[in-house]
Amino acid sequence: MNNQSLMERRNTAVPRGVASATPLFVKRAKNAEFWDVEDKRYIDFAAGIAVVNTGHNNRAVTQAVTEQIKNFSHTAFQVAGYENYIELAERLNAIAPIEDAKTILMTTGAEALENAVKIARHYTKRSGVIGFHGGFHGRTLLTMGMTGKIAPYKEGFGPFPNDIYHIPFPVPYQGIDTTYSLQQLEKLFKTDIAPSSVAAIVLEPVQGEGGFYAAPNELMEHLRALCDEHGIVLIFDEVQTGFGRTGKTLASEHFDVQPDLITVAKALAGGYPLSGIIGKREIMDSPTPGGLGGTYGGSPVGCAAALAVLDELESKCLNDRAESLGSRLHQAFSEMKALNPALPIDHIRHKGAMIAFDFVCDGKPDPSHVQPFVKACRNKGLILLPCGQFGNAIRLLPPLTVENHIVEEAIDIMRKALLSLR
Repeated sequence: MNNQSLMERRNTAVPRGVASATPLFVKRAKNAEFWDVEDKRYIDFAAGIAVVNTGHNNRAVTQAVTEQIKNFSHTAFQVAGYENYIELAERLNAIAPIEDAKTILMTTGAEALENAVKIARHYTKRSGVIGFHGGFHGRTLLTMGMTGKIAPYKEGFGPFPNDIYHIPFPVPYQGIDTTYSLQQLEKLFKTDIAPSSVAAIVLEPVQGEGGFYAAPNELMEHLRALCDEHGIVLIFDEVQTGFGRTGKTLASEHFDVQPDLITVAKALAGGYPLSGIIGKREIMDSPTPGGLGGTYGGSPVGCAAALAVLDELESKCLNDRAESLGSRLHQAFSEMKALNPALPIDHIRHKGAMIAFDFVCDGKPDPSHVQPFVKACRNKGLILLPCGQFGNAIRLLPPLTVENHIVEEAIDIMRKALLSLR
């Protein structure tokens, strides 16, 4: 068994619409490394797309899951409840920067976003949803409609649900600042949908697939004021930014405003399927019994894993670790650029351990170097992912538990790969 033979089997058995970022098949993994079926070792700076913040095969998470499975793996919370669902809801309510919160647990990030919109629509008795260019919210029909990027997510899958609108997300070097974004929102209110018809405004505190751009605090303050003025529910999509990734347990904590609802998933359960919506009690209690739920929502196995993840975040000070990782990697790329001004990279940025840079040519997005760079790094044993509206950004998502010597090894690999592009 090798990667090539498995790829042949995959192509025969699995539809091509399920893309794979690498031609690799994993045999085992530990913390920030994995080994493929040919026993080649890789440093993992994708972390399952920001899922294993606490590392692959985390001992505490594995132990918690094993203990839960010894008792039972599933009852459906709507049929017979279990304490760890309630305990996790209590802890998330206490963590979230929302006063008097309640939490419902689901399975996937897209499911969390779908239900957040359902809750907002039920509470407001309105249908309109406003998102941002570059935002990514999932691959269901509703969340694809909310996503602000066409290829590859939306091509050929329409029509999408109506009453969904998009405005520009502030990216200053692209000529879009907060003032312009808010002007476009006001224009939207005058030309396409009245604020009295809007149920929710949805955005990521730091865009993920869109390019790792952080929302300015000024934007958040204006959105909060607008939502308060017009009775709109403000939803922060923290599917990728949650649980230590940005240097806070939730990225919402970076801002001086409180959202009404927060969606969480990915790193919440350290690799086990679990998501949730945390929100203001009045809003969360709007739907009637039976209006919310899902067969696997709040799986007891996922809840056990999530409680262990929260313990690991606290006991290992992983929020602080995210800050130090981001600072080190940002410094490394800044030094590479300073020593080699001809390198085609710019706009190095980070929020905690969400680190990214862009490939550019004459100041404009240039995706031509992305795949050669990613492939060169992979050939040297480092896994990275691209992102961005123009496909020209590289995002770094190391597990927050990664050892320092592995970080330095990854930096050396990336330095050599960048220099080979000149």
